[in-house]
Amino acid sequence: MIDVYQLATDIRQWASELGFAQTGIVQPQLGTDHQHLLDWLAQGQHGSMGYMARNTELRAKPEQLVAGTCRAICVRKDYGTDDAEAWRTLADGERAYVARYALGRDYHKLMRRRLQQLSDRIGSAIGSFGYRVFVDSAPVLERALARDAGLGWIGKHSCLIDRSNGSWFFLGEILTDLPLPVDAPASAHCGTCTRCIDICPTGAIVAPYRVDARRCISYLTIEHHGSIDEALRPLIGNRIFGCDDCQLVCPWNKFAKRHDEPDFRVRNDLDKASLADLFAWTEAEFLTRTEGSAIRRTGYQNWLRNIAVALGNAPSSVATIAALHARLEHPSEIVREHVAWALARHTSLPV
Repeated sequence: MIDVYQLATDIRQWASELGFAQTGIVQPQLGTDHQHLLDWLAQGQHGSMGYMARNTELRAKPEQLVAGTCRAICVRKDYGTDDAEAWRTLADGERAYVARYALGRDYHKLMRRRLQQLSDRIGSAIGSFGYRVFVDSAPVLERALARDAGLGWIGKHSCLIDRSNGSWFFLGEILTDLPLPVDAPASAHCGTCTRCIDICPTGAIVAPYRVDARRCISYLTIEHHGSIDEALRPLIGNRIFGCDDCQLVCPWNKFAKRHDEPDFRVRNDLDKASLADLFAWTEAEFLTRTEGSAIRRTGYQNWLRNIAVALGNAPSSVATIAALHARLEHPSEIVREHVAWALARHTSLPV
């Protein structure tokens, strides 16, 4: 007979040893969150992310996704960096802003590997059991599960927030058939604060707890393919992959823990790189430098598209104009379109 209370205690200890900052356990009951998802989809606020509209029933019923599921073991992995440096980059129109989570190696593989190690440790202690590991890898409402497992509340910007640790963290889950004791859900503490809503550059947070992906810079620079709406381009600023404004301004992030995970350390000087330098990368260089990085997801064409927009928003200079002219005849129609738009934003300078 397994002592599930002792096992839950052991799981938390093993998770901590693997570098997870917090672990919570929940019995999935996601009816309200499922309805919120369906309403969001019905309004088309998922944009072109068609995968969000697939398998919606599985998102609400994890036991159908993994047979026998009665619990979710939810973990948190911190990745907080220097907020002051982030603000400095945003203020410097010649530098490229990359979302803090993407500055180092792709978190998916690291998280998945460690969750598998945690599962293996459980198996070593109790024998075979039913489970499956998830890190953004299937239709799972991870923030709702993490909230109900006590890891934090879903803020008005839709990110999870913990009152003692802010919101700079990744989430992962193990769906399992182990009847472990569950944790109390987290209570919400946004109160009347609307800083995240007020600061959003494109007004993508259309209401508390509601993000319209079609206006979100993270969606536009990562998930969206094709041309970016001209009305939104000036609002993107120098953000070339993702956006952190709503988290940077959140008062709870003054409590965020700074990480020391080697895999999350900055690669390719992306925390201070210039737009012109990144725009000069060849496709081969892009593929080499983004190996093992979340940035690879956007693809080379969209990488150039995004930087072209940022260069269009940059201060006019000889270097900026020269960088854009160098891509004016790029084979991609999408790149050429955004380069032409960017050049039109600048006054004529000798090149």
